[in-house]
Amino acid sequence: MQTHIAKRVEIVIEAPLERRLTNALTQAGVTGFTILPVLGGSGRSGKWSRDGQVGKAGMVAVVCLIRPERLDALLDAAFAVVEKHIGVVSITDAQVLRAERF
Repeated sequence: MQTHIAKRVEIVIEAPLERRLTNALTQAGVTGFTILPVLGGSGRSGKWSRDGQVGKAGMVAVVCLIRPERLDALLDAAFAVVEKHIGVVSITDAQVLRAERF
């Protein structure tokens, strides 16, 4: 089966900024993404957990699969939101089926 090169971008950001981030991505031409709840983790500030938090507190992961030539526009849009807030952006190489969807 033939696969096609793509980039997988994962952005972990504070949940209240989810809509701001997804709006920025959409304006940058990103046509699809998946939003996942982040239950906890550990970083420079130590361990944290979503346990006991109410409402939209906590973190989410926004995952995108895109064509490599669209990566710079996505990163510019994401960085404009993430640069002043808690957040991590990671990029990995991926292979996808049905390249026309990305």
